[in-house]
Amino acid sequence: MIVPFPPGGPIDTMARMVAQELTARVGQVVVENRPGGGSTIGTKYVAAAPPDGYTLMFGSSGSLAVAPALYSSLKIDPLKAFAPIATVALLPHVFVENIDMPPKTIGEFVAYAKARPGKINFGAGLGTPPHLLSTLFKTEAKIDVVFVPYNGSAQSINDLLGGQTQFTIDGLVTLYPLIKAGKLRPLAVARAERWPALPDVPTLVESGYPDFVIDAWTGLVAPAGTPRDIVDELNAAVNAGLATQAAQERLAKFSAIAKLGTPEDFRKFLAEQMQKWGGIVKLADARID
Repeated sequence: MIVPFPPGGPIDTMARMVAQELTARVGQVVVENRPGGGSTIGTKYVAAAPPDGYTLMFGSSGSLAVAPALYSSLKIDPLKAFAPIATVALLPHVFVENIDMPPKTIGEFVAYAKARPGKINFGAGLGTPPHLLSTLFKTEAKIDVVFVPYNGSAQSINDLLGGQTQFTIDGLVTLYPLIKAGKLRPLAVARAERWPALPDVPTLVESGYPDFVIDAWTGLVAPAGTPRDIVDELNAAVNAGLATQAAQERLAKFSAIAKLGTPEDFRKFLAEQMQKWGGIVKLADARID
């Protein structure tokens, strides 16, 4: 199982959980990290692998939906290059602001930003979810806020905590410890329903943005042409593992929930997600050569 990201992060840890569940059901699965190029190196490797069921990729919204639109060098259509096996999990995004900011709701934030055009900043790496989603919100809310580019998420979060930037929209898996510690204020989650761990935080739908529903996600794919019986066997094994209480409790530690379904469900979902994230990449005018 190829993970196109470095070891130790949430996606890698989730991949290793799925690998354990597959090992228990279909045979030994070894996780191999092939990071680099914003996930494109590992993605290309799996796309070119023999379609025999022995090489899989633990994909994500970043590698399968964002990267194809962001990286001109990738030249891979995931719907043609891969056989979707199973979705694994959904991970929500949350709108947070610096704790010293006066607004306490999304409505108050928008009014505050409109009264200060060009004075409110958000920071992120080019083409990352905080860049893309904050740009989408900027457009939908019709506010003049400034994108500050960073090389990495650690410095952008530090500057948000320090007040050099004022808000961001990023994964709850990253921001929840800072929210829980009272270091950042959550104003809304980018989902249709409230998140159980933040029951008092409204959704962006509730806050007047009915189309702002976009999760991060993970899923398992194989090279295109992998025999259907192998795909079905792996799908059944992933779903069986995700249905266990132990797996759901482990996912909850990453502010994630299991998403079970058929290979056809995943293909349809992937097509929708590629269109959605591709549109946001275009909106943000983000391209990496």
